[in-house]
Amino acid sequence: MDFIIQNILNALQWGSFYALIALGYTLVYGVLTLINFAHGDIFMVGAYIAFFVASWLLGPVIGLDPTWTFVLAIPITMFLTAGVGVTLERIAYRPLRRKGAHRLYVVITALMCGLILEYGNLACLGASRKKFPDLLEKVIWHFGDVAVTNLKVLVIFAAIAVFIFLNFIVTKTKIGMAMRGISYDKFAIPLMGIPIDAIIVFTFILGSSFAGLAGLLFAMSYPVLEPFMGALIGWKAFIAAVVGGIGDIRGAFYGGFLLGFIEVGVVSIFPSTYRDLFAFSILLIILWMKPTGLFGVAKNTKI
Repeated sequence: MDFIIQNILNALQWGSFYALIALGYTLVYGVLTLINFAHGDIFMVGAYIAFFVASWLLGPVIGLDPTWTFVLAIPITMFLTAGVGVTLERIAYRPLRRKGAHRLYVVITALMCGLILEYGNLACLGASRKKFPDLLEKVIWHFGDVAVTNLKVLVIFAAIAVFIFLNFIVTKTKIGMAMRGISYDKFAIPLMGIPIDAIIVFTFILGSSFAGLAGLLFAMSYPVLEPFMGALIGWKAFIAAVVGGIGDIRGAFYGGFLLGFIEVGVVSIFPSTYRDLFAFSILLIILWMKPTGLFGVAKNTKI
């Protein structure tokens, strides 16, 4: 039983990372019907931003203690990472949208933006890995043979809090109503006096800031940073969002945790080399049985 509980906690931690990133994918897709393939690399940029922010706050100029550094690093990292996402939207996606470019060209642009972030990081900072500083004193609670760290609990609660906050914004606020309206009919919304560009920018701010938070928490949990760290985890988070039902917030959240449970479950039984093979095979079976995802609904096109 202790073995099962320990694996459940590990799965919740991994699922939290996937869920935080998948929420950004599903937000942008829900509003723009755009798969922002650069989102995984925004997560990577967020981890590096957190590294430099933490190093600056801990350095001789500011000289804060690690706890206050952690408290301040969260909003600063989320703000700066949101700026990266908004910059991509303004430079790469908005011109194509205004010219009415085909969706395929926008997807290719998103892929190129991700590669630019990866190799731009590689060109500017080099290929050497960076060690993220320790910001929280590690506390381990033991319940029998089950070990729980304070950081693991923080990651899980952060994902849940972000989901509740995002769900509140989308369902209970006027700007959330506008986001849902754009996803339903993006041509009628401007006729109602709603600034569509402002809503899209707000969507990128939310999604990118969540990716920055995920990058900070991931860097604290696994404190080795490298330029391509966002590629695989970004693809996995995207697949989790698709399995959950791309465009649905609940789907992204539960899909991330589902992928986390599948991966940890496979590793607990089989060698770790089988993790991705089994995980993607199971997710493929789910999509084969329900192509719209767990919470997705097939859209009808009125002709």
